[in-house]
Amino acid sequence: MGKITGFMEFDRKDRHYRPVDERVKHWREFVEPLPPAEVKKQAARCMDCGIPYCHTGCPVNNQIPDWNDLVYREQWKTAALNLHSTNNFPEVTGRVCPAPCEAACTLNINDNPVAIKTIECAIADKAFEEGWVAPELPETRTGKRVAIVGSGPAGLAAAQQLARAGHDVHVYEKLAKPGGLLTYGIPDFKMEKAIVERRVRQMEAEGVVFHCNAHVGRNVSAKELEDGHDALLLAGGSEQPFDFFAKSLGRDLDGLVFAMTFLPQQNRRVSGEPQKDEAQITAEGKHVIVIGGGDTGSDCIGTSFRQGAKSVTQLEIMPMPPEKENKALSWPHWPLKLRVSSSQAEGAKVEYSISTTGFAGSDGRVEKLLYARVDNSMKPVPGSEGDLPADLVLFAMGFSGPMETDFVKELGLAVVPRGRFKGLDAGEKDYRIKARGKVFAAGDIRRGQSLVVWAIREGRQAAHAIDRFLMGRSDLPR
Repeated sequence: MGKITGFMEFDRKDRHYRPVDERVKHWREFVEPLPPAEVKKQAARCMDCGIPYCHTGCPVNNQIPDWNDLVYREQWKTAALNLHSTNNFPEVTGRVCPAPCEAACTLNINDNPVAIKTIECAIADKAFEEGWVAPELPETRTGKRVAIVGSGPAGLAAAQQLARAGHDVHVYEKLAKPGGLLTYGIPDFKMEKAIVERRVRQMEAEGVVFHCNAHVGRNVSAKELEDGHDALLLAGGSEQPFDFFAKSLGRDLDGLVFAMTFLPQQNRRVSGEPQKDEAQITAEGKHVIVIGGGDTGSDCIGTSFRQGAKSVTQLEIMPMPPEKENKALSWPHWPLKLRVSSSQAEGAKVEYSISTTGFAGSDGRVEKLLYARVDNSMKPVPGSEGDLPADLVLFAMGFSGPMETDFVKELGLAVVPRGRFKGLDAGEKDYRIKARGKVFAAGDIRRGQSLVVWAIREGRQAAHAIDRFLMGRSDLPR
């Protein structure tokens, strides 16, 4: 694929970030794309593997060697067609996916994988720039009506696939704009919201109808949607946050905030959307502590710096990972190794093997976080107790499953840990909640919190299952 000897001739080169002192002053994306000639050179590094292990790392089954070869041969439009054949939103995954495909790349055996994510983003952006991305209308309409609850990546992917199959698709979103966490969770400095908005416009032109401020189970009846449509897809998020400190000392103090309260507020500020009737939270002039070491924690760090935090410290209960993984044990799977996110590189202090034991403050506000060091078994180390200054503490420790006070409650769905429903086909064959007949589930609400790329996969596969359920067969790809 590409140039046969390209992987020996060219070194890996990836996109660069704008300087920290510049990028923390605004909310725009700060990744600098590679010029097309360099993208071509990077695509040439894709070697003619006997087995393209990158496929094992990609949940949406991107045909990575194929579009690398097409970019090398400067057949960009064909590359874009190939890329979109497996991924509805490559401009999103090219920005926010952690790229498990690169971890699985054969060249990653020596820590120099093909810059797959960069090439993917370049193809997607060029497709929009050249006007190659246009509404794809079905040749015939089926007359079948499908309702989708939730407009995150799973709901959007399913909606687009089903509309292209000729179904009448209606998407119900409880917030003011479509996109779910793409719009309200991911900060603008990682992905500007115009990226989502132009996809929504494409989908509207394809016949998808979006109903915003429509909270199913609250101001819209889930049972009425079920009765009034031929199929109902539940694609809401896994939104119930873990609160490991519910019984901890000082948990009732002000200044202890869940990440998904903090992040959407800022996204609404950036977009100019009116704020909800809730207390406004800002990190300006504060010592901020972020508890949790994943992507959400990093998003809280970057947002805090841009709001003007005095300091940001991230706490992780797990031990510090090794700088390099043992390839013989991990490759081609996602490895455990030390990673420094772009937000952490903006000046955060990261502490490992530390457990929060409580909070202290005065006048009802938090002032200190209490902690103890832990060993590799995560047991407290005697005598290691201490405290950190804390004016704002952000909980970014993940999610336990879907909210159970809206459509989940109305439909009487029994939830098991991480968000799966009892009665749902565990083999990922039909995505159907058998107890409800024509009700399906996909995305985080079905598999538990995961990556955007997994949500897109689930949405596409659920669309295939729904199309087959409605028509007896389906030509939609899984």
